[in-house]
Amino acid sequence: MTSPRTNPRPDPRPKVRLTEEKETLLATLYGRAVDSRAKRPILGDTLAADTVQRLDYDFRKMRLSRGNAAGVALRARQLDVWTAGFLARHEEATVVHLGCGLDSRVHRLDPGPGVRWFDVDYPEVIALRRQLYPERAGYTTVPSSVTDPAWVAQIPPDRPTVIVAEGLLMYLTEEDGTALLRRLMDRVPSGELAFDAFSRFAIRVQWLNRAVVKAGARLHWGTDTAGIAALSPKLEIVENISAMEIPGIEKLSAGSRLAARMSAKLPAVRDMARMYRCRF
Repeated sequence: MTSPRTNPRPDPRPKVRLTEEKETLLATLYGRAVDSRAKRPILGDTLAADTVQRLDYDFRKMRLSRGNAAGVALRARQLDVWTAGFLARHEEATVVHLGCGLDSRVHRLDPGPGVRWFDVDYPEVIALRRQLYPERAGYTTVPSSVTDPAWVAQIPPDRPTVIVAEGLLMYLTEEDGTALLRRLMDRVPSGELAFDAFSRFAIRVQWLNRAVVKAGARLHWGTDTAGIAALSPKLEIVENISAMEIPGIEKLSAGSRLAARMSAKLPAVRDMARMYRCRF
Protein backbone atom coordinates (compact mmCIF):
# COMPACT_ATOMS: atom_id res chain seq x y z
CA MET A 1 0.00 0.00 0.00
CA THR A 2 1.42 3.30 -0.98
CA SER A 3 1.18 6.34 1.23
CA PRO A 4 -0.87 9.27 -0.05
CA ARG A 5 1.07 11.92 -1.92
CA THR A 6 1.42 15.15 0.04
CA ASN A 7 1.92 18.56 -1.49
CA PRO A 8 4.98 20.46 -0.24
CA ARG A 9 4.23 23.40 2.00
CA PRO A 10 4.45 26.68 0.10
CA ASP A 11 7.43 28.88 0.85
CA PRO A 12 6.01 31.85 2.85
CA ARG A 13 8.97 34.06 2.00
CA PRO A 14 8.32 36.93 -0.43
CA LYS A 15 9.76 36.24 -3.87
CA VAL A 16 12.08 38.83 -5.36
CA ARG A 17 11.31 39.87 -8.93
CA LEU A 18 13.51 42.86 -9.58
CA THR A 19 15.53 43.71 -12.67
CA GLU A 20 18.39 46.01 -13.69
CA GLU A 21 19.13 48.83 -11.23
CA LYS A 22 16.33 47.69 -8.90
CA GLU A 23 18.16 44.42 -8.26
CA THR A 24 21.28 46.22 -7.07
CA LEU A 25 19.42 47.11 -3.87
CA LEU A 26 19.81 43.45 -2.90
CA ALA A 27 23.60 43.79 -2.91
CA THR A 28 23.52 46.68 -0.45
CA LEU A 29 20.96 44.87 1.71
CA TYR A 30 23.19 41.80 1.77
CA GLY A 31 26.24 43.94 2.54
CA ARG A 32 24.52 45.35 5.63
CA ALA A 33 23.45 41.84 6.63
CA VAL A 34 26.99 40.44 6.28
CA ASP A 35 28.34 43.35 8.34
CA SER A 36 25.79 42.72 11.09
CA ARG A 37 27.13 39.19 11.53
CA ALA A 38 30.76 40.34 11.85
CA LYS A 39 32.56 40.05 15.18
CA ARG A 40 32.88 43.85 15.26
CA PRO A 41 30.10 45.21 13.02
CA ILE A 42 30.34 48.72 11.62
CA LEU A 43 26.63 49.42 11.17
CA GLY A 44 25.12 46.54 13.13
CA ASP A 45 21.91 46.45 11.09
CA THR A 46 20.36 43.25 12.47
CA LEU A 47 17.09 44.02 10.67
CA ALA A 48 18.98 43.65 7.37
CA ALA A 49 20.12 40.17 8.39
CA ASP A 50 16.56 39.24 9.34
CA THR A 51 15.26 40.57 6.02
CA VAL A 52 17.77 38.50 4.03
CA GLN A 53 16.51 35.39 5.81
CA ARG A 54 12.91 36.27 4.98
CA LEU A 55 13.42 36.71 1.22
CA ASP A 56 13.17 33.97 -1.38
CA TYR A 57 16.47 34.83 -3.07
CA ASP A 58 19.86 33.11 -3.25
CA PHE A 59 22.18 35.80 -1.90
CA ARG A 60 25.16 33.45 -2.02
CA LYS A 61 25.49 34.00 -5.75
CA MET A 62 26.52 37.61 -5.09
CA ARG A 63 29.82 36.41 -3.63
CA LEU A 64 30.12 39.61 -1.60
CA SER A 65 33.41 39.81 0.28
CA ARG A 66 33.66 41.02 3.86
CA GLY A 67 35.61 44.01 2.60
CA ASN A 68 32.81 44.96 0.19
CA ALA A 69 30.23 44.48 2.95
CA ALA A 70 32.24 46.73 5.25
CA GLY A 71 32.34 49.39 2.54
CA VAL A 72 28.55 49.25 2.21
CA ALA A 73 28.19 49.55 5.99
CA LEU A 74 30.58 52.51 6.19
CA ARG A 75 28.65 54.43 3.54
CA ALA A 76 25.33 53.71 5.22
CA ARG A 77 26.68 54.70 8.62
CA GLN A 78 28.00 58.03 7.33
CA LEU A 79 24.61 58.90 5.86
CA ASP A 80 22.98 57.82 9.14
CA VAL A 81 25.31 60.14 11.06
CA TRP A 82 24.47 63.11 8.81
CA THR A 83 20.73 62.41 8.91
CA ALA A 84 20.70 61.95 12.69
CA GLY A 85 22.66 65.17 13.12
CA PHE A 86 20.10 67.09 11.07
CA LEU A 87 17.22 65.64 13.10
CA ALA A 88 18.98 66.51 16.37
CA ARG A 89 19.04 70.14 15.20
CA HIS A 90 15.46 70.09 13.87
CA GLU A 91 12.94 68.17 15.95
CA GLU A 92 10.11 69.21 13.60
CA ALA A 93 11.52 68.12 10.24
CA THR A 94 11.04 66.01 7.14
CA VAL A 95 13.26 63.23 5.81
CA VAL A 96 13.00 62.36 2.11
CA HIS A 97 14.82 59.08 1.45
CA LEU A 98 15.24 58.75 -2.31
CA GLY A 99 15.59 55.28 -3.83
CA CYS A 100 15.17 53.76 -0.38
CA GLY A 101 15.32 50.15 -1.61
CA LEU A 102 15.16 47.77 1.34
CA ASP A 103 17.18 50.03 3.62
CA SER A 104 15.92 50.08 7.20
CA ARG A 105 17.30 53.57 7.91
CA VAL A 106 14.04 54.84 9.41
CA HIS A 107 14.12 51.94 11.90
CA ARG A 108 17.83 52.36 12.66
CA LEU A 109 17.46 56.06 13.43
CA ASP A 110 14.00 55.76 15.04
CA PRO A 111 13.10 59.46 14.63
CA GLY A 112 10.96 61.30 17.14
CA PRO A 113 7.25 62.16 16.85
CA GLY A 114 7.91 65.52 15.19
CA VAL A 115 9.54 63.94 12.12
CA ARG A 116 7.76 63.11 8.87
CA TRP A 117 9.67 60.45 6.93
CA PHE A 118 9.09 59.61 3.25
CA ASP A 119 10.66 56.54 1.61
CA VAL A 120 10.48 56.79 -2.19
CA ASP A 121 11.11 54.00 -4.70
CA TYR A 122 9.58 52.09 -7.61
CA PRO A 123 6.14 50.56 -6.91
CA GLU A 124 7.48 46.98 -6.95
CA VAL A 125 10.17 47.90 -4.41
CA ILE A 126 7.68 49.61 -2.11
CA ALA A 127 5.34 46.62 -2.40
CA LEU A 128 8.19 44.40 -1.20
CA ARG A 129 9.00 46.79 1.65
CA ARG A 130 5.40 46.68 2.82
CA GLN A 131 5.63 42.89 3.14
CA LEU A 132 8.83 43.07 5.15
CA TYR A 133 8.81 46.13 7.40
CA PRO A 134 6.27 47.33 9.97
CA GLU A 135 4.36 50.58 9.66
CA ARG A 136 5.15 53.38 12.08
CA ALA A 137 3.76 56.79 12.99
CA GLY A 138 4.93 59.64 10.77
CA TYR A 139 6.20 57.26 8.11
CA THR A 140 5.01 57.22 4.48
CA THR A 141 6.08 55.04 1.57
CA VAL A 142 5.81 56.59 -1.91
CA PRO A 143 5.54 54.06 -4.78
CA SER A 144 6.99 56.07 -7.64
CA SER A 145 10.04 56.59 -9.76
CA VAL A 146 12.01 59.33 -8.04
CA THR A 147 12.14 61.27 -11.31
CA ASP A 148 8.36 61.59 -11.60
CA PRO A 149 7.58 65.19 -10.50
CA ALA A 150 4.07 64.32 -9.24
CA TRP A 151 5.03 62.70 -5.92
CA VAL A 152 6.90 65.77 -4.67
CA ALA A 153 3.54 67.40 -3.90
CA GLN A 154 3.27 65.03 -0.92
CA ILE A 155 6.30 66.60 0.80
CA PRO A 156 5.39 69.26 3.41
CA PRO A 157 6.46 72.63 1.99
CA ASP A 158 6.93 74.39 5.33
CA ARG A 159 9.50 72.28 7.21
CA PRO A 160 13.28 71.96 7.17
CA THR A 161 14.05 68.85 5.14
CA VAL A 162 16.97 66.48 4.79
CA ILE A 163 17.13 64.69 1.43
CA VAL A 164 19.05 61.40 1.51
CA ALA A 165 20.16 59.42 -1.54
CA GLU A 166 22.36 56.34 -1.18
CA GLY A 167 23.58 54.52 -4.27
CA LEU A 168 21.02 56.29 -6.46
CA LEU A 169 22.19 59.40 -8.30
CA MET A 170 24.72 57.59 -10.51
CA TYR A 171 21.86 55.54 -11.99
CA LEU A 172 20.04 58.69 -13.13
CA THR A 173 20.93 60.81 -16.11
CA GLU A 174 22.48 64.15 -15.26
CA GLU A 175 19.35 65.90 -16.54
CA ASP A 176 17.00 63.81 -14.39
CA GLY A 177 19.23 63.91 -11.32
CA THR A 178 19.75 67.66 -11.29
CA ALA A 179 16.05 68.29 -12.00
CA LEU A 180 15.08 66.02 -9.09
CA LEU A 181 17.35 67.71 -6.55
CA ARG A 182 16.41 71.21 -7.69
CA ARG A 183 12.70 70.30 -7.55
CA LEU A 184 13.03 69.18 -3.95
CA MET A 185 15.11 72.17 -2.90
CA ASP A 186 12.50 74.48 -4.43
CA ARG A 187 9.72 72.63 -2.58
CA VAL A 188 10.98 73.19 0.98
CA PRO A 189 12.20 76.32 2.81
CA SER A 190 15.62 74.98 3.87
CA GLY A 191 17.49 71.81 4.58
CA GLU A 192 20.37 69.54 3.66
CA LEU A 193 21.35 67.01 1.01
CA ALA A 194 23.23 63.86 2.07
CA PHE A 195 24.29 61.54 -0.75
CA ASP A 196 27.06 59.69 -2.54
CA ALA A 197 28.12 60.36 -6.12
CA PHE A 198 30.43 58.81 -8.72
CA SER A 199 32.99 60.61 -10.82
CA ARG A 200 33.00 60.62 -14.62
CA PHE A 201 35.92 58.20 -14.50
CA ALA A 202 33.86 55.79 -12.35
CA ILE A 203 31.11 55.89 -14.96
CA ARG A 204 33.62 55.06 -17.73
CA VAL A 205 34.91 52.00 -15.85
CA GLN A 206 31.56 50.82 -14.53
CA TRP A 207 32.25 47.37 -16.00
CA LEU A 208 34.45 46.86 -12.91
CA ASN A 209 31.43 47.22 -10.61
CA ARG A 210 30.31 43.62 -10.02
CA ALA A 211 26.85 44.46 -8.58
CA VAL A 212 26.03 46.72 -11.53
CA VAL A 213 27.21 44.25 -14.16
CA LYS A 214 25.47 41.28 -12.54
CA ALA A 215 22.14 43.13 -12.42
CA GLY A 216 22.42 44.24 -16.04
CA ALA A 217 22.12 47.84 -14.88
CA ARG A 218 23.83 50.93 -16.27
CA LEU A 219 25.33 53.99 -14.60
CA HIS A 220 24.88 57.40 -16.20
CA TRP A 221 25.66 60.44 -14.05
CA GLY A 222 29.24 61.20 -13.14
CA THR A 223 30.04 64.47 -11.41
CA ASP A 224 32.51 66.22 -9.10
CA THR A 225 32.57 68.94 -6.47
CA ALA A 226 32.16 71.69 -9.06
CA GLY A 227 29.19 69.88 -10.58
CA ILE A 228 27.52 69.53 -7.17
CA ALA A 229 28.11 73.19 -6.32
CA ALA A 230 26.49 74.18 -9.64
CA LEU A 231 23.18 72.56 -8.70
CA SER A 232 21.97 75.76 -7.07
CA PRO A 233 23.40 79.15 -6.07
CA LYS A 234 21.93 78.62 -2.59
CA LEU A 235 23.71 75.28 -2.12
CA GLU A 236 26.76 75.07 0.15
CA ILE A 237 28.94 71.96 0.37
CA VAL A 238 29.56 71.41 4.08
CA GLU A 239 31.37 68.06 3.97
CA ASN A 240 32.99 66.24 1.05
CA ILE A 241 34.56 62.83 1.76
CA SER A 242 36.23 60.26 -0.49
CA ALA A 243 34.91 56.74 -0.01
CA MET A 244 38.58 55.76 0.43
CA GLU A 245 38.92 58.11 3.42
CA ILE A 246 35.54 57.73 5.08
CA PRO A 247 35.47 57.89 8.90
CA GLY A 248 35.63 54.41 10.40
CA ILE A 249 37.75 52.97 7.60
CA GLU A 250 40.27 51.98 10.26
CA LYS A 251 37.81 49.24 11.25
CA LEU A 252 38.40 47.40 7.99
CA SER A 253 40.72 44.42 7.78
CA ALA A 254 44.42 45.11 7.38
CA GLY A 255 44.27 44.14 3.70
CA SER A 256 41.30 46.40 3.00
CA ARG A 257 42.92 49.32 4.83
CA LEU A 258 46.10 48.89 2.81
CA ALA A 259 44.13 48.79 -0.47
CA ALA A 260 42.24 51.95 0.53
CA ARG A 261 45.46 53.79 1.43
CA MET A 262 47.11 52.83 -1.85
CA SER A 263 44.01 53.80 -3.85
CA ALA A 264 43.80 57.16 -2.08
CA LYS A 265 47.25 58.04 -3.50
CA LEU A 266 45.81 57.98 -7.02
CA PRO A 267 43.49 61.00 -7.46
CA ALA A 268 41.38 59.41 -10.20
CA VAL A 269 40.75 56.33 -8.04
CA ARG A 270 40.39 58.28 -4.78
CA ASP A 271 37.66 60.45 -6.30
CA MET A 272 35.68 57.67 -8.01
CA ALA A 273 33.13 57.71 -5.18
CA ARG A 274 32.60 60.62 -2.84
CA MET A 275 30.05 61.49 -0.16
CA TYR A 276 28.57 64.94 0.22
CA ARG A 277 26.64 66.83 2.86
CA CYS A 278 25.26 70.10 1.53
CA ARG A 279 23.18 72.87 3.06
CA PHE A 280 20.60 74.97 1.23
